[in-house]
Amino acid sequence: METFLIRALQLIMSLSLLVIVHEGGHFLFARLFKTRVEKFCLFFDPWFTLFKFKPKNSDTEYGIGWLPLGGYVKISGMIDESMDTEQMQQPMQPWEFRAKPAWQRLLIMVGGVVFNFLLALFIYSMILFTWGDEYVPVQKAPLGMEFNETAKNIGFRNGDILISADGVPFERYDGDLLTSIVDARQVTVLRGGEQASVYIPEDMMERLLADSVRFASFRYPYVIDSICANRPAALAGLQPGDSITQLDGENIAYFDFKKEMLRRQKDGSAPHDITLTYVRAGVTDTITLATDSLYEMGVVARITTNQLLPVVRKEYSFLASLPAGAALGVKTLKGYVGQMKYLFSKEGAKQLGGFGTIGSIFPATWDWHQFWYMTAFLSIILAFMNILPIPALDGGHVLFLIYEIVARRKPSDKFMERAQMVGMFLLFGLLLWANFNDILRFLF
Repeated sequence: METFLIRALQLIMSLSLLVIVHEGGHFLFARLFKTRVEKFCLFFDPWFTLFKFKPKNSDTEYGIGWLPLGGYVKISGMIDESMDTEQMQQPMQPWEFRAKPAWQRLLIMVGGVVFNFLLALFIYSMILFTWGDEYVPVQKAPLGMEFNETAKNIGFRNGDILISADGVPFERYDGDLLTSIVDARQVTVLRGGEQASVYIPEDMMERLLADSVRFASFRYPYVIDSICANRPAALAGLQPGDSITQLDGENIAYFDFKKEMLRRQKDGSAPHDITLTYVRAGVTDTITLATDSLYEMGVVARITTNQLLPVVRKEYSFLASLPAGAALGVKTLKGYVGQMKYLFSKEGAKQLGGFGTIGSIFPATWDWHQFWYMTAFLSIILAFMNILPIPALDGGHVLFLIYEIVARRKPSDKFMERAQMVGMFLLFGLLLWANFNDILRFLF
C-alpha cells in the first residue's frame, strides 16, 4: 500500500505540473493576442468543481476539478471539449478566438505543446546541472549482460558484452541502444574474450514486445560486504570488498552464484569443496575452501548494484547544462517518435498502458532525481501526443488552421463540431483500451 501511495502521489504531482504548464501555454498566447479565456481548470470538472475562484476585474475563472485526467482552458469563441455550441451561434465578438487572424489562432493552439517541450528541456538541463550524467558503459561491463529468453533464442548468451550494432559502437544501455539493436542486421558481442556476431531478425521488436520482459540487464559481481568470524570464508582468508568472479573455474555473477549454491544445497550430493577466483584491490587470486553442511560460506554480499559496476560520471556547469539538456530532450523525442510505429502492431497495442502503467514508471521510494527525469519524459510524450493531427487534440485544431491558411476559408462550425465529437470518441476509446490493458496485467 505504501508503494502504491508513493507512486500515486508522484504521478498526481507530475501530471498536475504538466497540465498547468500545457494549459498555461494556451492561456498566455491567448492573453497575448487579447483573446478572452473564460476558465482555467486543473483536472476535469463534470457536474461540479472542487475549488474555484474568479479574481476581481478578471474574465477568467480558475478552478480544480475532481477527475484527474487532464485539464483545460475554455477560450471564448472556440469549439472545444466543452461543446459550447450556443456561444458559436451568437454574433462574433472581437475578443473571441474565432475573430482572431489564423496565425494568432495557430500560435494559441501550439502554445501548450511548445511549453511542454520547453519544460522538458529545462528539467533535463537542471537534472544535469544538479546530479550530472552517470551511466555504466556497456562495453566495460565486467560480466556482460543477462538476457531474456527472446534474446537468447535470437543468439545472445548470458555474459555477452555488447560492442556494436552494424559497426556503430554502443556507449550506454538505454532506449537508443535497444533501438539500434532492433534496427540492426548484425550485433557484435564479446563472448569468452572473442568477438561474435548475432544476426537480428526483422521481427525482433515484435518478439520482445510479446515477451514483455526487459531485453537485458547488467550482470554484477558477488561482492562480499561482511564476513562471519570462524566461518569457512573467514578461515580461508576472504575479506570484505573481495569480488568473486569465478566459481570452480567458470565466470559467475551475483544471482548465478546464489542459484548455484542453492542448487547444491538442494542436491546434497555435490562436494563441499569450492574454488573461488576473486579480485582484491585490482589483484586476482584463487582459493579453495570447504562450505558448511548447508553449502554456505558465512558471508553477506552487497546488493547495491551501482557500487559494483564501472560508472562514468560527467558534471555540468549551469551554462553547459542548457545545451546538454536541450540535446537530451531532442534525443528523447526522436527515440519516442521512432518507437511509435510499433504501437500499430498487434503486440504493440497490447503494451499500451493507462494510468497504472504511467504510475509504475515512477520509483517505489521517493527519489527526486527519478521524479524529475520521469516528469521530463512525460512532458515530451504529452507534447508529441497533443500535436498529433487528431480532432479534439491540439494537433487536430492545428491541421484545420493550416487548411484554412492554405485554402483561405474556414471549415464550417458544423464540421468542426462533428470533428470534435469524433476525436473525443476516439480518445475516450483509446483511454478505455489503455486502462483495460492495465487491469488485465494486474489480474493476470
